[in-house]
Amino acid sequence: MTTRNAIRWMAPVVVFATALVLWEVLVSSLDVPVYIVPPPSRIGATLVKDWSLLVAALGVTLRIAFTALAVAVVLGTVISFLFVQSRTLEASLLPYVILLQVTPVVAIAPLVIIWVDDPGTALVICATIVALFPMISNTTIGLKSVDPGLVDLFRLYGASRWQMLWRLRAPSALPYFFAGLKVAAGLALIGAVVAEFVAGTGGTASGLAYQILQAGLQLNIPRMFAALLLIALAGVAMFGLASGLSWIALRRWHSSGSERR
Repeated sequence: MTTRNAIRWMAPVVVFATALVLWEVLVSSLDVPVYIVPPPSRIGATLVKDWSLLVAALGVTLRIAFTALAVAVVLGTVISFLFVQSRTLEASLLPYVILLQVTPVVAIAPLVIIWVDDPGTALVICATIVALFPMISNTTIGLKSVDPGLVDLFRLYGASRWQMLWRLRAPSALPYFFAGLKVAAGLALIGAVVAEFVAGTGGTASGLAYQILQAGLQLNIPRMFAALLLIALAGVAMFGLASGLSWIALRRWHSSGSERR
């Protein structure tokens, strides 16, 4: 590992550790009550104590988020392909895609939960709605961002629309696709958590949002912070996974996959 890479990896760790130390010192020196802002040491102890409960809830939330992300990727890619093939179809449906994006999921979730019998499916639908727009927007832009000279060359050689889509537009859209995937990964997790808040599902199928609600009602603020920490780490992990896939796919031929800065 080079010095530059070591700095890239260590700098966030140093900042995080410094923030934790300052947090601990300030809370202790100012004698802040635990039910307002608990110190990191108390949050860590609660995380260890309630590990089985919180990890099980995290698994539920991640299952919803990853399922929603997979559905958003498939739907977003298919819709983008259709948009590129038909400008009339794009002009007809794009306003409704934008409308779906700008409508808050907290306004849609109650209706979806009422209409869909299975709570898990309802949560996946809500999270998919949140994660869908970046996939459609970025992939569509990528499919359109093709060198006009290459388009003319394909036409000169008599390439069909399918050949042009598969051999020219799709490879050119990959950097845009992965850029949308990075955004959609975080939004899928956000959508899953928000939908869980609205649904308020409990029992063995409850996610981290329900645990946060319960902790707030019980004034168990350290558990609330521990759940928030797991959500944040899960979001970082999902973004890192999307970035890793992007690096694997693009590192050999596109500048966005290069390590050089």
